[in-house]
Amino acid sequence: MAEEKIVFQFDGERTMEFSTGKVAKLANGACLVRMGDSIVLTTACSGAPREGTDFFPLQVDYREKYAAAGKFPGGYIKREGRPSTKEILTCRMIDRPIRPLFPKGFFDEVQICGTMLSADGVNEPDVLAMVGASLSLMLSDLPFDGPIGAVRVGLIDDQFVINPTRAQMEKSKLELIYAGRPGQVIMIEGEADFVTEEQMRQAMYKADEAITKQCEAQIELAKKAGRPKKDYKLYLVPEELQKAMEEFCAGRIEEVCVIPGKEDRSVAMDALRADMREALRERFADLDDQEYGFMTAIGFDDHVRDVTRRIILTKQFRPDGRGITDIRPLSAEVAVLPVVHGSALFSRGETQALVITTLGNEKDAQEIEDITSPESVYNKRFYLHYNFPNFSVGEVGRIAGPGRREIGHGNLAERSVSKVIPKDFPYVIRCVSEIMSSNGSTSMASVCGATLSLMDAGVPITAPVAGISCGLVTDDNGQALLLTDIIGAEDHFGDMDFKVCGTRTGITGFQLDLKLPGIPIELLCEGMERDRVARLKILDVMEACIAEPRPEISERAPRMEVITINPEKIGALIGPGGKNIRAITEETCTSIDIDDDGTVKIMAADKQHLEAALERVHACTAEAEIGKIYRGKVVSIRDFGAFVEILPGMEGLLHISELADYRVNKVTDICEEGQYVTVKVVDIDPASGKIRLSRKAALKELGE
Repeated sequence: MAEEKIVFQFDGERTMEFSTGKVAKLANGACLVRMGDSIVLTTACSGAPREGTDFFPLQVDYREKYAAAGKFPGGYIKREGRPSTKEILTCRMIDRPIRPLFPKGFFDEVQICGTMLSADGVNEPDVLAMVGASLSLMLSDLPFDGPIGAVRVGLIDDQFVINPTRAQMEKSKLELIYAGRPGQVIMIEGEADFVTEEQMRQAMYKADEAITKQCEAQIELAKKAGRPKKDYKLYLVPEELQKAMEEFCAGRIEEVCVIPGKEDRSVAMDALRADMREALRERFADLDDQEYGFMTAIGFDDHVRDVTRRIILTKQFRPDGRGITDIRPLSAEVAVLPVVHGSALFSRGETQALVITTLGNEKDAQEIEDITSPESVYNKRFYLHYNFPNFSVGEVGRIAGPGRREIGHGNLAERSVSKVIPKDFPYVIRCVSEIMSSNGSTSMASVCGATLSLMDAGVPITAPVAGISCGLVTDDNGQALLLTDIIGAEDHFGDMDFKVCGTRTGITGFQLDLKLPGIPIELLCEGMERDRVARLKILDVMEACIAEPRPEISERAPRMEVITINPEKIGALIGPGGKNIRAITEETCTSIDIDDDGTVKIMAADKQHLEAALERVHACTAEAEIGKIYRGKVVSIRDFGAFVEILPGMEGLLHISELADYRVNKVTDICEEGQYVTVKVVDIDPASGKIRLSRKAALKELGE
């Protein structure tokens, strides 16, 4: 197949390029997406469904290669290893908007691979991979109901910018990752510096203009170079079996669907499923055990979904008995743990997050390696980790490191809370959210818990941040009902999970997961307003628990002092081979970080050790002052006087005529080498920096 290429403008004179047919020709679908000199290859491949699979096994992988940026991997092996946090987050952003666009009952394995081939350090490759995933599926023979477009939107000097450069993003008040079809939003994610709901609305419409061009280009390229679409087998429940299940459950399933407690509802639902399978087994004896179990599992879940949705839409009755705008019962508590620097327990219904805050110094910062950034490595001084143990949902399972879901939830909470951390706060901060129990919106509970925990630790955040999720239930007739603060069942059976975090004045973080192939932007804006109203109510509860950060850092936290010294004194403080700084830290049991601009951060376990270290640092870096009296050490004797070290590494001349208020015949009549003498600085030569000292002037001033 010959190479086909389409180039189109998306913002002024800037262009994006789609091409196919040059590389990866054996993939089901493959394309290159280019913006500037950043290029991403995306491929789509498929395979037969795994035996017994009752879900769509979509796999998404995205990797950034060091060679693409002209760099070598760090470490001993010199080869890329497990995916970075950024790569995992990009995988999630690719997966979420394309998953709803496959047909019901399609269980073939599909794998999307995105590979960064060239990184110019100017244009971000993640949105290119998102668009590339859609285009590779459009070019394949897979039953994909696309295309979708994807862009990043920035807000710079009150102007919306599509796919801003890295330099532009540093000035932006908004980072909106938007994916959708023309007029329909499917996924959004990002952070903001307290933007309003109206600004978010305008940003989404701006994004919609750009993705319309992307979608048109994908359709055009697919017509030129795409494979013919195949008819794939869809694993749907036979109509007779589905009808039999519905008849058996009639009159019983609605009662189970509205049981308030998650555990009680699950037990009753499992019992009903078991009764149904046993009662219908003889009637469908032509199905083997595996096929029967497979079809009843799918069919029963579909029926529960239909009944739950029908109850919500027709009766506005939710599984836990709330009204559509009601928030679950809230509670907040701080200082729940001893020893730790800050802690909080936040509960919303059956969802509960315990968040712990720890304060440290620069050595505790998280080093982040970003291949696509010109700086390559930077330190993150605030980070939030999210843990979701099996017991939080009352289950057993394999215990391992954090998965993609945990990393994604932690990232959303971290970005949302980071906006209220003062940039000049000297401590490095780590928050850990331990989910104690889960029935929906644990990431939003983590945001609320982190805010409370930070205030408990005495971190001077600029404003409390809260988060809440809004759900959606629709039907084939176009009816749509928004649900405030969804629980697990409403997330599972509903169409949307729209999380928004922020303060009383604006939005700091957001994320949309949708099971539909798109909804109107205005409907999402209604959900955003629902979230805003609910957020204010949650903030009321949080502020009733702790109204503002504690006036001082937790007594359990290490003490820290930040001072500024003359950058020329850094060498004196460090000493030859690090001798001075090593002696100070070891003898005072402290940790000291020195920046090139002369900023010195001293951290100690208690005030006594901190003051001892401060005194030593000041002694090493102090400047001599005219008129000030010092107690100095005689380092050498000459016929004309003595050289006295008044500060570490700083000597002055004590002339023989300044030894006493009478004639001195020999310097050694007054002082010996190694002896300490009291002297006064009488002059400092501005050109050479030479210091003149006087013992007699010091004694006269002291009255000796």
